[in-house]
Amino acid sequence: MKLFKLFKTFAKDESGAVTVDWVVLTAAIVGLGIAVLTAVRGGVNDLGGDIASSLSGAQVQSLTNLGWGSETTTSE
Repeated sequence: MKLFKLFKTFAKDESGAVTVDWVVLTAAIVGLGIAVLTAVRGGVNDLGGDIASSLSGAQVQSLTNLGWGSETTTSE
């Protein structure tokens, strides 16, 4: 009889229900984040490779080639 009463009291106690809800909600958010990262990873890697190849072939011009420094300024 004592075991039955203990089980009945345990079934009525809801103090841990909120904690379980938060754990389930947090697990769902983490799972969604992992799914998004998995889906986006390929595109980000391809974009990074494209940027790297574009930058590796780029040439830096000096300021005189851009029109700076070749003009003399006169004051009026």
